Amino acid sequence: MPVRVVDASSPSQVLGTTSGNNLPPPCTLLSVGQAFSGTQNVSSLQKDEAWRVNVRIQGCDLDHGYLCGTMEALNVPMADTPVITFWEGEIVDTKNYTFFTGKWGATTEDDIKHWTKFASFSPLQSQVEADGGKSLDLSNYPHIFMRWKEQYFVNVGTDCGLTIAGFYYVCFSCSDGSISGYYYDPNSSPFQKLELKTTNEGRFGYSFSTYELQ
Repeated sequence: MPVRVVDASSPSQVLGTTSGNNLPPPCTLLSVGQAFSGTQNVSSLQKDEAWRVNVRIQGCDLDHGYLCGTMEALNVPMADTPVITFWEGEIVDTKNYTFFTGKWGATTEDDIKHWTKFASFSPLQSQVEADGGKSLDLSNYPHIFMRWKEQYFVNVGTDCGLTIAGFYYVCFSCSDGSISGYYYDPNSSPFQKLELKTTNEGRFGYSFSTYELQ
């Protein structure tokens, strides 16, 4: 949720995919109620700046490549209170979603530029460039790739000075639960990095079938 620059248009329709193989490996660290904490670098040419960020997963449905949660940004200069947003995510599983975004203003070139920021993407790059990764089997891959799109502000209005027009390219490590991400929005500073680690907080949340954000 970088500083707002200009208003963006509504995201385009989801482009579903039907081909692919198996789902990503199940991971106990990517489940309802799991909390993460870290920072987002929002530096620009004018200044260096990083916000503390907390994330909690509120819903997860691996069969449909879906998860959702909340993101809390602290020490945001223009806000009097921590800013909380609700986001929805797409899991790149080659069944429901591929590495090609196909919406939110991102081209395939933008996709490749951002995915290649993750070292764990390197072994997959040639196949992704060929077909978006549709023929890849990610069932035993040690990382899970996702896109997170903030949908709305939970506790502040849209006049808070921040924007949620863009989305995050995300890489999740199945071994230690760490998360790296890069924010994409043509109207914001490029490659703003998100770095999160799992926390030891007690879990809470909702199973997807009864999910309701409260």
